Amino acid sequence: MRTYLIEDFLPEQLEQVCRNLAEMGLSGSLDGIYYLPLPLDLLTDEQRQHHAECGPYIFVLEVAGETSLKLELLVRAQGKLRCSCVAYATAGQRAHIMDYMDDLLRGMGIHV
Repeated sequence: MRTYLIEDFLPEQLEQVCRNLAEMGLSGSLDGIYYLPLPLDLLTDEQRQHHAECGPYIFVLEVAGETSLKLELLVRAQGKLRCSCVAYATAGQRAHIMDYMDDLLRGMGIHV
């Protein structure tokens, strides 16, 4: 699995991130899992074609231990577990989600 790993959080920083993600309505179905949406304008042609059946599309962010966050660089479909539209992020999708995470943390005063 390709991932973007952000390490060395202080425990209170990681708690702050999790609290903010939950307040944003991004909590997943399991504790420590968050679903970050992929904007429609960044979908591939296949993802656009499958959106009604398979979408919305998300990235999964996971709390990894007590000091890390792990962002999967796999675009998942919330409407279907397996489909050809589920794929590793394109360069543009990857840049978007990594910038999103960096900006989110910076906005909380957490510098990575």
